[in-house]
Amino acid sequence: MNTLNVNGRNQALDADPGTPILWALRDNLGLTGTKFGCGVAQCGACTVHLNGQAIRSCVTPISAAAGQKITTIEAVTAGQDRVGKAVHAAWVKHDVAQCGYCQSGQIMSATAFLKGLQKSQPGKQPTAAEIDAAMAGNICRCGTYARIRAAVADAARALA
Repeated sequence: MNTLNVNGRNQALDADPGTPILWALRDNLGLTGTKFGCGVAQCGACTVHLNGQAIRSCVTPISAAAGQKITTIEAVTAGQDRVGKAVHAAWVKHDVAQCGYCQSGQIMSATAFLKGLQKSQPGKQPTAAEIDAAMAGNICRCGTYARIRAAVADAARALA
């Protein structure tokens, strides 16, 4: 039996310690907001936060998360998270989503980036290059990169 702290709650899982976090979330806990994309940590669809850092859950085993905090898209967009609310509002304002498949991973990466920026340099507005670098591991098949960049910049302004 494994125990993971997911979205602030300890969850007991009957799963092999080598099981990727993605499958524990989706199959064992029913949290399907985190998506499977490539399975090799290249597309970003499976992004979650581990102690506030964006990670690829498709290649991270649950054993690596023991004693740490996992945050999923369900918690970030539930309205309790200030940065998550700002990112979500900017996503809607800039009509970022097209097909939507990559969006949970995009939002998780954007949220981790902005939280890290606020912590290290409160009030700093990121440059387009900084946003692009932070979001580089997330692929959008629909090509909404300009809208993603604009939404991240807008969320940063709203948080300042």
